[in-house]
Amino acid sequence: EASYRTEQRAGTLFIVFTSLAVIIACLGLFGLAAYAAEQRTKEIGIRKILGASIGAITGMLSFDFIKLVLISILIAVPSGWYFMNKWLQSFAYRENIHWWVLVLAGFTAVFIALITVSFQSIKAALSNPVNSLRSE
Repeated sequence: EASYRTEQRAGTLFIVFTSLAVIIACLGLFGLAAYAAEQRTKEIGIRKILGASIGAITGMLSFDFIKLVLISILIAVPSGWYFMNKWLQSFAYRENIHWWVLVLAGFTAVFIALITVSFQSIKAALSNPVNSLRSE
């Protein structure tokens, strides 16, 4: 137990700092989604006047961010798998990393990004199109 006490402390620190990093990343993603929606208010207003649904507008705004998250997953999964295998080789009793853990982490990242961006996208889709086109 004494030999793994440092690993348990490191695990606790990793959980705390990972949670903090996810929260900061969500705030950045939320701000970026708000900026993108603000830049496209006229486009959203025109699409709503022409009959676009709230789901179509939300999907249009969310697709760009989901694409970026998928690219980051493609970069993070191989490097994460490699470094975790290197770290686990130093233990006497080790467990192999299963593929479904990495897939679950990817789906979780996409889900968190989708929730973060969808909140701002739905807000932009529900806005009155007359207000966004009035300045023209």
